[in-house]
Amino acid sequence: MFLALRELRRTWRRFILIASVVALVALLSTVLTGLANGLVTDNISGLRALPLTNLAFSPGAEATFSRSSLGPEALESWKQEPDVKVTPIGVSFVNASSASGGRSIDVALFGVAPDSFLYRDAHGAPDQHEASRGRPLHGLVLADELKEEGVKVGDRFRIGTDSGSLPVIGFTFGGTYGHAPIAYTDLGIWRQALFGNEAEPRYSALALQLPSGFDVTAADRRAGTETVSKQDAYAGSPGYSAETGTMTLIRAFLLGISALIVGAFFTILTIQRTRQIGLLKAMGASSAYVLRDGIGQIAVIVVLATAAGTLAGSGVIAIVGRGAVPVELSASAVIQSALLLAGSGVIGSLFAFRRVTRVEPAIALGVEQ
Repeated sequence: MFLALRELRRTWRRFILIASVVALVALLSTVLTGLANGLVTDNISGLRALPLTNLAFSPGAEATFSRSSLGPEALESWKQEPDVKVTPIGVSFVNASSASGGRSIDVALFGVAPDSFLYRDAHGAPDQHEASRGRPLHGLVLADELKEEGVKVGDRFRIGTDSGSLPVIGFTFGGTYGHAPIAYTDLGIWRQALFGNEAEPRYSALALQLPSGFDVTAADRRAGTETVSKQDAYAGSPGYSAETGTMTLIRAFLLGISALIVGAFFTILTIQRTRQIGLLKAMGASSAYVLRDGIGQIAVIVVLATAAGTLAGSGVIAIVGRGAVPVELSASAVIQSALLLAGSGVIGSLFAFRRVTRVEPAIALGVEQ
């Protein structure tokens, strides 16, 4: 890469435009990565925080709580499985209206059993409330973000015609589900609010902690359920698949645009360097040497520009994240995005060097004669 680095030092101004465009694409890619991750987190952070490994739904529910309904038979069947922790869970979206005539709130209502491991072990679980002592949770434990919106302990909300008004007894890290903040309550209250006083003991799903190597298929066959991993259950959240699909498609287009831009720029540069390439070949340089030199030069420009754009994009995300926009940017996501972008730029430039192998020394030397 002697010639490539020497050219970069002596004629750096001609490469500024290319580097600037690549850096802008990297900035945009980083910002979109942060927005995409933030959108996903805002959709399923509550479910992701729960200490479960799998969820058992009714057959055909496609990991969607609103499509699933299980009874005591499925619960008892799973309880017979060795080394398995199981607890029922009810999930529904409700509008909680203020009993005092104040503002109402839209929440994802999670009903859990009094002795549920979801309360005992969940990150930020309300261990200071009644659930920690094995008694029914006669009230609502809300996600922290609702406290920031002015909801206070002692406020009362109605979540159904038969459940009466329920007091807010505390706040916890509940996260969100389907972009709605989570509200925990007793499973019986959830069932009463959803189905009325005459409701049978039904649940949306069964939360499971399964040991390694457990035969899920056989257990599903015995219980009449359909079990998915917690990660696969994310797809059942409203809008999750559409949101992730859209953001993935946008990022794919960015990678394609990066490859086209870099390829177009270096195609022009290769044409301009035809005489130089001819001179190198006339002096005995092989096509492989010329290719290594050119690709190395491209890699230096693309990597440095991508790094600069990624750092700038991370700064933008840090500023935007202070507001109400949901963003999240992890080191692994940043590195992955930068590597994909740099790789696509280098791959795009390879098309520009196809003509290098076709340049004959005699023809190249006569280009400007």
